[in-house]
Amino acid sequence: MKQIILFTLSFCYAIIVSAQTEAYKTETNIPYYQEDLRAADEYINERCVLDIYYPEGKQDFATVVWFHGGGLTGGEKEIPQALKEKGVAVIGVNYRLYPKINAPKYIEDAAAAVAWTFKNIQNFGGDPSLIFVSGHSAGGYLASMVGLDKRWLSQHNIDPNQIAGLIPFSGHTITHFTVREERGIPGTQPIIDDLAPLYHVRPDAPPLLLITGDRNMEMLGRYEENAYMMRMMKEAGHHETKIYEMDGYGHNMTAPAFPLLLNEINRIIQKKNK
Repeated sequence: MKQIILFTLSFCYAIIVSAQTEAYKTETNIPYYQEDLRAADEYINERCVLDIYYPEGKQDFATVVWFHGGGLTGGEKEIPQALKEKGVAVIGVNYRLYPKINAPKYIEDAAAAVAWTFKNIQNFGGDPSLIFVSGHSAGGYLASMVGLDKRWLSQHNIDPNQIAGLIPFSGHTITHFTVREERGIPGTQPIIDDLAPLYHVRPDAPPLLLITGDRNMEMLGRYEENAYMMRMMKEAGHHETKIYEMDGYGHNMTAPAFPLLLNEINRIIQKKNK
């Protein structure tokens, strides 16, 4: 049965306590690769940077690592307005793009940015046990790949199960259409291989909240592949996978989905504090 999501301005989040009186600071274009790699590769030096927006003077806040969309071929890092002044830090990430690079370089970049967050967020006051990974479209695909396929973060000596929650917005769970394009496979031919989040279903993954647009308005098959991901995660024994379909919204469904992201953060914080 189709699930219709309704919410109002009365949505209440424990993480927003005193948010209106907090001061926030933004630091921009922070490199997330080490200096020797940046010096050796001009494109890494150009693209592999992030912005961090965080509450000043606050300790142990949660952090959202946000990957922009754009089909792995375009887009720019952003701090979504809907996540500002909500008591959390937001990290907007740039990553390298096709056709200047090929798979899996953009996944490697996403993992490096998440690893940077784990290693540095305490310096800004954040809690490294409350790092959430999210993004829209291509960014949702990257969030899922980094959180489900353990090989990418393990290169940085980080267990992806340390991620507090994965919250992809309208992300591919099959192999991304740009990865298929690189191989000469048409976008209408679905593939599930080791560059598909679905290939890496496992019972011990972080909590997974899948959010998509209306199945009748989304990009081709996007809701259905996410629904299949939800089912297969449950079949694998994962008990914290949920899916929300944003009734009446197409692929660009971020505005009504942000409150769900914040509510999921609050749920996990409350569970942790019990």
